[in-house]
Amino acid sequence: MPDSHAPIIAAPLIAMVQRFIALSMAGDPASEAMLAPGFTLVFTGGRRFARPGEIGAFNATRYASVAKRIHRWDVSVSEDETVVTCTGELYGAWPDGTAFDGNRFLDRFLLKGGLIVRMDVWNDSAEWILDGHRAAPPT
Repeated sequence: MPDSHAPIIAAPLIAMVQRFIALSMAGDPASEAMLAPGFTLVFTGGRRFARPGEIGAFNATRYASVAKRIHRWDVSVSEDETVVTCTGELYGAWPDGTAFDGNRFLDRFLLKGGLIVRMDVWNDSAEWILDGHRAAPPT
């Protein structure tokens, strides 16, 4: 039987993470207010960042532009922490201006006390770069 309270719990958590994503991708320092002391951001390949602006600086070396198309949200609530996960596709342009789309991503947010403690990021960019792909691999 589905939990009828799940949407009530999940909606504000998803809204908070959506706001964080929008602010951090825009380089807005207001995103910092959503972070717990000791926040950690672990990016694809195990790169660690302490602030959202650091990932923006890293992305500037990897992409001419990048944006997210979110397809799904999942929320898992336990007694003392919550995990909010979003999955979808990245799209944009590589540094040479070549467009890309369909680059799968997964972002996992660990929340405690209403703040983001940790963010883990995975996507296909490294694989595409290693394989010489500049667009989605054939399906």
